[in-house]
Amino acid sequence: MAEFIPARYQPALPLDKLILQDGAPGAGDRMDLDVLIVGAGPAGLACAIELARLAKADGTELNIGVLEKAEALGEHALSGAVVNPRAFRELFPDLKDSDFPFRAPVRKEAVYLLTAGGKWRLPTPPSMRNHGNHIASLCEIVRWLGTKAEELGVNLFTGFPAAQLLVRDSGVVGVRTAPAGLDRAGKPTPGGTPPNDLVAKVTALAEGTRGLLAQAWCQWQKVPSENPQIFALGVKELWETKQPLDRIIHTLGWPLPTDAFGGSFVYPLEPNLVALGLVVGLDYRDVGLDVHVLLQRFKQHPLLKPLLAGGEMVEWGAKTIPEGGFYSLPERRSGNGVLLLGDAAGFVDVPSLKGIHYAMHSGIFAARAIFQNLKSGASLAEYDRQVDASYVRADLYRTRNMRLAFRDGFYLGGLQAGLMTLTGGRFPGGKYRMHADAEVPRRSSAAEPPLAGAVSKVDAVFKSGNSTRDTIPSHLVAKPDVPELVARFYSHMCPAGVYEATENGLRINAPNCVDCKATDVLGPRWTPREGGSGPKYKRM
Repeated sequence: MAEFIPARYQPALPLDKLILQDGAPGAGDRMDLDVLIVGAGPAGLACAIELARLAKADGTELNIGVLEKAEALGEHALSGAVVNPRAFRELFPDLKDSDFPFRAPVRKEAVYLLTAGGKWRLPTPPSMRNHGNHIASLCEIVRWLGTKAEELGVNLFTGFPAAQLLVRDSGVVGVRTAPAGLDRAGKPTPGGTPPNDLVAKVTALAEGTRGLLAQAWCQWQKVPSENPQIFALGVKELWETKQPLDRIIHTLGWPLPTDAFGGSFVYPLEPNLVALGLVVGLDYRDVGLDVHVLLQRFKQHPLLKPLLAGGEMVEWGAKTIPEGGFYSLPERRSGNGVLLLGDAAGFVDVPSLKGIHYAMHSGIFAARAIFQNLKSGASLAEYDRQVDASYVRADLYRTRNMRLAFRDGFYLGGLQAGLMTLTGGRFPGGKYRMHADAEVPRRSSAAEPPLAGAVSKVDAVFKSGNSTRDTIPSHLVAKPDVPELVARFYSHMCPAGVYEATENGLRINAPNCVDCKATDVLGPRWTPREGGSGPKYKRM
């Protein structure tokens, strides 16, 4: 088999297990809330903060709960990140930029086109200019926002993954969490706990990238998008260095093949702490492409090698990013008792490499719509109206075809993206149609040999802080009898060494998983596991 389509080997979304009638047996405790927010990331926490403020100003008591699958706030949060402070300024008008949880303002930046041994400095594209933006750690942003939410009386429930949507007729009324303490066969152990039901008048799904319940709701309610959502995989490392870096750096070209979309980033967090990473679109064609391995090669480039000389990699992580942009947004992001926020809805602008401030603003708009719904019975569709009238939609519309143009390869895509920039998005008119990543054919190739001295995937997972217990049941659902070539594809695609291609087929090392969701895009389905599993990021 020289070529295959991943979708043919991917299990269907288990909708029958994800949509659960309210009152179904099997739950332990039941909690009633006014508003339930699933996911304590920038979108969910911004929603909670704005909603709590609106209630306080109105003299209304609201019981707001935020459910987070990580054991502590920020432990599953990962981004580049260079942050546009616009949403922070709106959410906290009495604070200055220096009060926000940012590391430093961007003072200098550079963009390079790389070859295997050289580089060309490029003019910074308008969409990538970062004057006025700030370098930050998403982990630190999330922890800071969580403190602000708690000060306003918001209830934060960490270590509780939302596993199923609770529904009544066509409406969402809450979620059921994942059980904890199951053995490898999925049976309860003496210290195990059953799932809990959390019910609310409104449920906001702010699950982050490739949100499982957001997927389930869109499929259940038949909410389409003009294009399917497409994704990239980013692998990131933090390095303590001997040499300082005085600017942010972005690169294009090597080590990526010309038919794969992506690039790298290098950001200074402190004089001797650097964040670097490689992001690659998951519509790449080559079975042997391995983003983790490409990042190891990137670090050997003359641009990076002197900076990292004598330094140490201190933290590692990986995450997918929604890249479809304007045409991949769900037709509506609101329904009966439910809203979709942030990355779960796809509010990411790839040309500017930004998503955090869009996520936060989606949370702010959602809070305003929720408050009016609870107070006067106004439709939650007001959320869609506010988003569509905002700069969030305007930004995504202006760049609507830029990422999509690279479906034709790096050079032709770059030329088209340049023309789109010059014309403010008016060229070429119309819409570029895309296939879902899993529908893109993959071709067989020989993987490149290991690089001497590179960080292995096993060592990388250790640096993520992953402390998932070995006896946990597998949360990854694969089709039986996966062919060897497809198993090899999974093994290269996963940055955490979860999948191994063996003589007997596919072996899954589920405890290695860092919840990047690449597997859910292209292969075995990701499902929630017990709370606190996965990585424990500190400064990512």
